Amino acid sequence: MMNKRLCLNKKGFVFLAPFLFLATCIPEQVGETRIESEAVELKGAEKVRVELKIGVGELRVSGGAKKLLEGDFIYNIPSWKPQVNYEVSGKEGRLSVRQPDISRSEGSRTRNEWNLTLNDKVLMDLRVKSGVGKSNFELGSLNLANLDVQTGVGETTLELLGDWKQDLQANIKGGIGQVTLRLPANVGVHVESDKGIGSVQARGLKKEGNTYTNDAFGKATVTLNIHVQAGIGEIRLELVD
Repeated sequence: MMNKRLCLNKKGFVFLAPFLFLATCIPEQVGETRIESEAVELKGAEKVRVELKIGVGELRVSGGAKKLLEGDFIYNIPSWKPQVNYEVSGKEGRLSVRQPDISRSEGSRTRNEWNLTLNDKVLMDLRVKSGVGKSNFELGSLNLANLDVQTGVGETTLELLGDWKQDLQANIKGGIGQVTLRLPANVGVHVESDKGIGSVQARGLKKEGNTYTNDAFGKATVTLNIHVQAGIGEIRLELVD
């Protein structure tokens, strides 16, 4: 459910009317709710770069797909129909799932939900940009090498619990709202933070300056190297045994 006072321009910036009059909001009529499914075959790729970009709505991402991508999309603004593109060059694939650019304010009856599952076996780089809404990521089963998450307005939960086989390089940038990272205790965790205007809260991690580590860091063969930046909100780091 979206707030009709939130306006996004074509570049994805958020304007909070009536406090900022930097964008013109032209309502678009809400239509019938559409439920669509999408499946993308791997097509022989050994590594895939995945980009997810959603302007307004709820995003849920997890592993477990038999194909590269298996997704369900629910929306009631016709122009919000997601664009799914995939191409393979050599042994590398590029997958993008995008919500078309938004330049209009929508009413409180709008609905836009993405429920996506990704393949656990293929080596993957994942990049996510979210605008206004709620996001939930359960990524511990994926074969991730690199992760880049940029949040906008809303709440985001990022769960990295799983049996990691290789190091992860991750960049997490918070926006306006709260980002919660749930981190494993069985592999090394090294988090470096840039606080910005927001704050960083940690539970179960040792803090030294702007660095947070768990007991397994420096001992385990696998390390999750994470750089976090709090925008105008809060980032919570939670170690899970």
